[in-house]
This record gives sequence, structure tokens and C-alpha cells, in this order.
Amino acid sequence: MRRRIRRVRKGACGRPPAATLAPRPQAYLTDEAGQGLRPPKGRTWAPRGARPVVRVRGAGGGRVSIAGVACYRPGDRPHLFFKLRICRRRKGEPKGFTWADYRDLIIAAHRQLAAPLVWVWDNLNVHLAPELADFAEQNKAWLRVYRLPAYAPDMNPAEGIWSLLKRSMVNFAAADVNGLVRIIKRKLKKIQYRPHLIDGCLVATGLTLEPW
Repeated sequence: MRRRIRRVRKGACGRPPAATLAPRPQAYLTDEAGQGLRPPKGRTWAPRGARPVVRVRGAGGGRVSIAGVACYRPGDRPHLFFKLRICRRRKGEPKGFTWADYRDLIIAAHRQLAAPLVWVWDNLNVHLAPELADFAEQNKAWLRVYRLPAYAPDMNPAEGIWSLLKRSMVNFAAADVNGLVRIIKRKLKKIQYRPHLIDGCLVATGLTLEPW
């Protein structure tokens, strides 16, 4: 009987279990990019007098749109989420992401990390859709949405993610759009497994994180 009393008192006086503590919010900074079959240009090695040439399909091959989310929380490892959409330039096919795609991305990020969200993005037309504003209002218990100032890409760490992606794809030619998707996924997954790169993108903006 004495042992049981001691255990109860120790649990009552100690810190509450982790399941009962309110999770700290995550800061999500979102941006978009696109890539066609023409790879980014860069420097390379070649024999003297021989100009290196990378042959690619110039037109009609489609394009891949990328929505990236850099996630930060003080004291925790940063995360990178991304979503791809293929545009094959068919009649009636959407060329980019819709408001429903962004809604699903927000829900997926919330479920993945099980924490309140501070969602930050630019003033792209689809970001200002009334449907997204209604969604944010309906879920204000765990979602806060903020917009960056106009023409301020230097304040968004997701821009640094795109810079890393483009540099890793220099002179890398894909045979078709499906091959391009595989390349983009592989390069972004490499960044996901290197949290110091994601942290570096935030440091480059000069922004700091403070507790909610």
C-alpha cells in the first residue's frame, strides 16, 4: 500500500504526460516553382576547344509545378513538404495549383506534425481565394495565415529551397516529363534528409522564430 501511495504522489507532483501538453505551433513558409524539360544552365568541364552541348526536347513536353513548404519550430528539426502537379499542356488542364490543392496541403501538414500552424505565404492570386479565407476562418483554432509583403522573395526561405533544387539540376536533361518528376522528387528528398540546408535557408532571410 505504501508503494502505491508513493507512486501516485510522484506522478501528481511531476510534469504532466507529454500527451496532455499542448503542442507548440509550427511556422510554415510556402512558395511555388516550376520546371520544364529544359534544365537550368550552368558551367561544366569540356576538352579545350569543344563546347559541351546538352540536347533536350524544347517544346511540347509539359511542365512540373512544385509547391514547397518549409516548416520550422524553435528547438526542433526543420521539415520540408512538397506537392507536385504535372501539366501536359492538354486542353482544359489546369496549369498550376488550385485553392483546393493548397487546402489539402495545409490539412496534410497539420495531420503529419499534429501541431497548430502559422502559415506564411505571398500574395499570389490563388492564395487570396475566398475559399481559402473561409477555410482559415473555420479552422482558426489551429491555423493562422499571414502574408509576406509584396515583392519580398528574400524573406521566404522556400526561395532558398528552389535555389538548391535548381543548382542540383544544372545540365541534367530528362527524356520526358515522367523522368523529370523522378529527378525532382529525388533531389527534394535529398534536401529533406539534410535539415542543416533547410535551416540555412531560414538564416539567409534574416528572420527569427519566437514562441507563440
